[in-house]
Amino acid sequence: MAHEVYLGLGSNQGDRAANLARAIELIGERVGEVVRQSTLIETEPWGFESEHRFLNGVILCETTLTPRQLLKTTQQIERDLGRRKKTSSDYVPHHSPPVTHHYADRPIDIDILLYDDLTIDEPDLKIPHPLMNERDFVMNPLAEIQQNDN
Repeated sequence: MAHEVYLGLGSNQGDRAANLARAIELIGERVGEVVRQSTLIETEPWGFESEHRFLNGVILCETTLTPRQLLKTTQQIERDLGRRKKTSSDYVPHHSPPVTHHYADRPIDIDILLYDDLTIDEPDLKIPHPLMNERDFVMNPLAEIQQNDN
């Protein structure tokens, strides 16, 4: 059975548009059919300071992967596209808005926003994404492609 999954995508290093296009291509190959894609928007970094602006968007996929398989697959895609593990030198704290996570520049970021109507609250997997309602760069593209459902 296919599940509906909304993924948030972002890039602020290198050729951002190419990074996102390649991520979407790999998601299509490894996760499932990409049914819809939002317009890409350029935004300021959220949760940290950087001179590098982001390109962000949201996609809707149909997948047979479980939420845990989806997380592992999207993390592998991030690594394949050059995302590396964060080190303490990558962190540039930013206190407005206050966040408990540390963020850094990255060639690709893939967040699981929604997975059907599931709610999961595990240390490394939270669905719906706990901070998505605070992020216009997620909510606006999400609303854009969800409007097509009605």
